[in-house]
Amino acid sequence: MFTFLHAADIHLDSPLRGLENYEGAPAQEIRGATRRAFENLVRLACERRVDFVVIAGDLFDGERDDYASALFLSRQLYRLRDAGIRLFMLAGNHDAASKMTRSLTLPDNARMLSHLEPETIDLPDLGVAIHGQGFAKSAEMRNLVAAYPQSIPGRFNVGILHTSLAGREGHEPYAPCTVTELVAKGYDYWALGHVHTREVVSARPWIVFPGNTQGRHVREPGAKGCYVVSVDDPGTARLEFVPLDGLRWEVCRVSAADCERPTELLGAVTAALDALVAQADTPLWAVRVEVTGKSPLHAELMADPHLWTNEIRARAQGVSADRLWIEKVKLLTEPVRPDVLRPDEDGPLAELLSVFAELRASDEKLRELGGEFDELRARLPVEMDERGEALPTTADELQRLLNEVEPFLLARLNVRGTPS
Repeated sequence: MFTFLHAADIHLDSPLRGLENYEGAPAQEIRGATRRAFENLVRLACERRVDFVVIAGDLFDGERDDYASALFLSRQLYRLRDAGIRLFMLAGNHDAASKMTRSLTLPDNARMLSHLEPETIDLPDLGVAIHGQGFAKSAEMRNLVAAYPQSIPGRFNVGILHTSLAGREGHEPYAPCTVTELVAKGYDYWALGHVHTREVVSARPWIVFPGNTQGRHVREPGAKGCYVVSVDDPGTARLEFVPLDGLRWEVCRVSAADCERPTELLGAVTAALDALVAQADTPLWAVRVEVTGKSPLHAELMADPHLWTNEIRARAQGVSADRLWIEKVKLLTEPVRPDVLRPDEDGPLAELLSVFAELRASDEKLRELGGEFDELRARLPVEMDERGEALPTTADELQRLLNEVEPFLLARLNVRGTPS
């Protein structure tokens, strides 16, 4: 019987650009989160006395100008060595060209698999054979698994591969291959990396994405960690997911549909945040609050979004001032009935409201409106899209934008355009 730990996509010292744009962001805690997750990984490996650790690519986030990350990694690898734990890893798309990875002297318990061709490591003391090939370049578009050897009889065969298989949303199609091709190799366990969402693709044989060890922004929500794989004497594997993240991103959605008064909505937000934070003993939560639903409060919320954003932030401090940070508040409510009261007379205001009505009623005009954002969208930093803050593109997103802007403008013009 033996046990190993399967992790991937550590992205050690990921730069997490744009944190200065977040109000009240605990920047130091966020920037150090990937290191804490890796420390937790090493601690877990030592506590469970695993026989070896597998890291399926993207140990680093990219090339570095200094050796701070390398020195941190070295300390952690020597902790594994002192505990008698071996480490097998390969390069992925983010660290394929990393000078630090190539020049780093690894302790004798750690092995970086070849990026030139598939390499097999036989562990006769465990009855295990490990196969893998890293990326020679960042944009690896070859089907690497085609050259992997067939399984070795009498061994528990582990294949390590950084891939998006036949494609996964939000991930470049690197090292493409099919599940059928993986199964054909006859391996017992495929330790995959690259996809940041945890997924057990197959249980016969095991084909597993553990996800990344630490979420880096709100589009990577939920628990992040690794799998502990226990294999009994007949070669049957049992998987246990163990969270490693010290900072957990989450989206907290609260419906305002049944809220008649602002105090009711704030109470609902408080209850939702209380329930979220009580789910797990996570050191720090980074939460995006989304207020949704067709609500009689829509006009009031849109008239002064800054006020209600700060009201919600204040409620969050009451839930947990130390463990809860509100990354962003998005007021996504809709009017109970989209029409607002219009003045009888003609004039600039009537013309403005007419424009909103025409935009809502015409898909063609909505498309034209969306086109107005194209040039601006091209100039936005990539991290805005990663955080889910990109400009609207779909008809639904544009309609939602109209629902936000109209009552905001009416309030600024001192018009009581309350939905009826």
